[in-house]
Amino acid sequence: MLRLEGLTTGYRSRGRTYAVSPQLEGELPEGRLTCLVGTNGAGKSTLLRTMAGLLPPLGGRVSVGGRALDALSPAERARAVAVVLTGRPDVAHLRVGELVALGRIPHTGFSGRLSATDRAVVADALRRTGIDGMARRPVTTLSDGECQRAMVARALAQATPVLLLDEPTAFLDFPAKAALFDLLADLAHTEGKAVLVSTHDVGLAARRADLFWLLDGAGLHAGPPAALTDALRAAFGTSDLPF
Repeated sequence: MLRLEGLTTGYRSRGRTYAVSPQLEGELPEGRLTCLVGTNGAGKSTLLRTMAGLLPPLGGRVSVGGRALDALSPAERARAVAVVLTGRPDVAHLRVGELVALGRIPHTGFSGRLSATDRAVVADALRRTGIDGMARRPVTTLSDGECQRAMVARALAQATPVLLLDEPTAFLDFPAKAALFDLLADLAHTEGKAVLVSTHDVGLAARRADLFWLLDGAGLHAGPPAALTDALRAAFGTSDLPF
């Protein structure tokens, strides 16, 4: 599905190049919840944004379905990969249902005219995320947890095979974090999506993730959480991590 092929992430500014993570190799599998973990500054957000096409790679490539991500048109990319970033959306005048319906733009075009099929997809996304009763509420009235579910619903409405989320549990209380992980695991397992979640909640992620991607100075390590125990302990500088 989605592959990293000799990928180097980083930034270009004023003619200079700043590499963050060089020569990464990895494959994001379908039907699995994969959690991207690592210490602060390891380059998790940079990697996820590069995988989403929001940052250009400094080297190598991200491919989806065998095609280079940067070779896809914006519409093709939006039909292949959905992304949920940190922070609340700046949509002061939208209701929840309208926000989720924005996920259909890659399929409807910018006219935004929803067919009966589009409306059914939006309704299903609202239901799957447990916010179907909030469709008419202004987005500004949502709690952080409700807003995260609305953004996940919008991404679901895109109907993409790949779903990327950057720190979706930041600022949520523990029950809301657990509920969101349960939702993402269910989406991966029941809909066959390739789901990648960048997170600092390593303990909670280990209970729900099928796979870990551990990003550190040595590169990208992939495998079930229990198989990466030594690498995780080395990365986080502790011998007390239970897995």
